[in-house]
Amino acid sequence: MKTPVKVIYSFIAVLLFTIFFCSFKNSGSVVYKPAFPYRQAGLTERQAAAHLLSRFSYGAKKGEVDAVLKIGLERWFQQQLEGTLPDDSLNLLLNKYEDINLTNTEVENKYPRANRVLKLAIQDGFINKDSVNKGDQPAYRAQIRAYMAQKGLKPEQELIRQFINQKILRAAYTNNQLKELLTDFWFNHFNVSLTKNQCVAFVPAYERDVIRPKVTGKFEDLLLATAKSPAMLIYLDNFSSTGTPVKNNLNQPLMNKKGKPVPAKRKSGGLNENYAREVMELHTMGVDGGYTQSDVTQAARVLTGWTMAPMGEEGYGSGMKKIIDQVGEENLKQRGFVRDGDFLFVPNRHDNEAKTVLGKDFPAGGGYEEGLALFDLLANHPATAKFISKKIATRFVNDHPAQSLVDKMAKTFSKTKGDIRQVMITMVSAPEFWTKDALREKTKSPFELTISALRALDADITQPYQLFSWVNKMGQKMYYYQAPTGFPDQGQYWINTGSLLNRMNFGLAIAAQRIPGVRINLAALNDFHEPESAEAALLTYGKMMMPERNLTETFKRLKPMLNDPSLTNKVADAADKTAGKTDKSTMEEQQPVGQKEKNNNAMLAQVVGVIIGSPEFQRK
Repeated sequence: MKTPVKVIYSFIAVLLFTIFFCSFKNSGSVVYKPAFPYRQAGLTERQAAAHLLSRFSYGAKKGEVDAVLKIGLERWFQQQLEGTLPDDSLNLLLNKYEDINLTNTEVENKYPRANRVLKLAIQDGFINKDSVNKGDQPAYRAQIRAYMAQKGLKPEQELIRQFINQKILRAAYTNNQLKELLTDFWFNHFNVSLTKNQCVAFVPAYERDVIRPKVTGKFEDLLLATAKSPAMLIYLDNFSSTGTPVKNNLNQPLMNKKGKPVPAKRKSGGLNENYAREVMELHTMGVDGGYTQSDVTQAARVLTGWTMAPMGEEGYGSGMKKIIDQVGEENLKQRGFVRDGDFLFVPNRHDNEAKTVLGKDFPAGGGYEEGLALFDLLANHPATAKFISKKIATRFVNDHPAQSLVDKMAKTFSKTKGDIRQVMITMVSAPEFWTKDALREKTKSPFELTISALRALDADITQPYQLFSWVNKMGQKMYYYQAPTGFPDQGQYWINTGSLLNRMNFGLAIAAQRIPGVRINLAALNDFHEPESAEAALLTYGKMMMPERNLTETFKRLKPMLNDPSLTNKVADAADKTAGKTDKSTMEEQQPVGQKEKNNNAMLAQVVGVIIGSPEFQRK
C-alpha cells in the first residue's frame, strides 16, 4: 500500500511521463471545404467539435460541444474568425476599468513616471528639491502621494492592474474566443515587456489598438502597425536611432509661421540595430531566413528617423511639440515629416544615403517611403511565409507540426500576401490538423490552464488580479517576459516538478474556493445532483470538464488521490520545498475554510481539484 506522499509523487511522475514522452506522430486549400476532414482521422463529429474548442477557445464550457454541433463546425469556426459576436455581459464587467481605454497621450498625462512626478512637484513648489535625497523617508513618500492626489495623477501600477484584469476577464468570458487567443498569440510574437519601464504606459494601447483589431487581417498591416507603435519603438530602441542626412533641403533651418528660423533639436543617439535585427529574426524571416549582418545594418539605416509623435503635456516629445506648434504640421509635411497617430517620421534624423537590403536597392534621397518598402519586402518574403506559418501551426496544432502542413499554410500565405484568416482556414481544413496524434498534444500554459478551469467551472470572477498571482506562481508572469522572443510555445518550457505541483495546488485552491474574488458552485454544474461517492464524482465531473475524451486510464491514476484528507497541505508543502520558499502573498489570499460555499463539500472540491491538476486536463 503506497503512502499518500508516495501517491502524490507517483502522480507527478505520471504527469511528467505523459507530457514529455507522448508520441508526436503527424501524418488544403484556401477555400472552405464542405466539411472539415475529421472523419478521415476516425473522429466523430462530437470529438471534432471538442477538438475545435480545445484549440480555438480557452477551454470548453459545459454544453459548448452541443452548441458547436448545433451551429455546425465550419460555421462556428467562421464566426470565430470574424470575431464579431456580441459581448454585452463582458463589456459591463470591463466598464469598471475605464482607464484601459485611454489614449497614449491621456495615459502620459494621468500616469506620469516617478521622475516626472518629482519634477512636476518641485516645479509647483510642492516639494523642496533639497529634500529629494531623503526619498526613503515615509514623510517624503506621503508628500508625493498627496501631490498626485491633488493633481489627479495615478501610479503606473494602477494602470497595469486594470490592464491585467481586463485580459483575464476577456479570456474567461468573451464569446469571441479565437480573437482573444490570436491577440495573445500575436502579442507574444511581437512581444514588448513591462520590465522596460519607459514603455509601460504604452502597452495597454499597443494590445488594444495595434494587435487586437488586426489579428485576422493582413500580416503586413500588423507588422507595420507594431513597428510604428510607441511601445515597440521604445522597447527595441528604434525611437532613438538616428542617421545624418546628406546635405539637401532637410539641412535648411525650419521656419516658423512668421518665416523666422526655428532651432531643431536633433537627437545624437546614433544608429541602433536592435529593432532591425529582431524584425528579421523574430517578427518575419526567422533566424535561418537567409539575411546577413549587413542586411541588419542596412535595414537599421532605412528605419532611422522613425520615432514617436509628441504625447502628453510633459511627456515624450515635448520638445518636438513646441517645434510643431511653431512651424505648423502642414509646413513640416512639405519638408518630409510624416505623422500617423502617435508615430512620427523625422527626415532630419534619417540616413538618406543609398542602401541595399536583401538585394533590394534603396536609392539615395529617400525618406519615409523607404521604411514602407522595407516592410513590404519583409512581410512578403518566402522565408516569412514559412516562419509565420510554422509558428501558427506550432501554437494551434502541434509542438512539432508536420512539414506538409507548414508548406500548405506557407503557400496560402504567399498566394494571399499574408492573409492571416486564409492561412488559418488552410490549417484547419488540412488533414494534419485532425490526425489523432494532434489531439490533446499541446500543453496548456499557466494562463491557459487558469482560464480553462474558470470556464469549465463557470466561475464568477470579481477580483481578476488574484488569478494573476496564481498564473505567476505557476511560471508565467504575463506581460513581463523580458526577451523579445516572447514566451516559448512548446510544452517542455512549462513543465517541471515545481510547476506541476503548483498546478495541482491551484486546482485544489480554486475548487475549494480559497482564491478570493472567484466563486464557483460545483453542485449547480451537475444540476444539484450530488454524486454518491468520490469515484462517482470523478466520473461525472471528469466527463463534464474534459468532454469527448477517453478517460479510463486517467480515472485509474486519479482514484488513489480522491480520499486523502490532507492532500491539499501535502501538495502545498511539496511545492514549497521544490520552490525553496513559500509564496506568502498567495497564502494570504486564501479564504478561511468557513467562507467556502456551502454547495462545495470537501469531497467534491477535492475531486474537482484533482481533475484540474491531472495530466489529461493539462493538455488541450
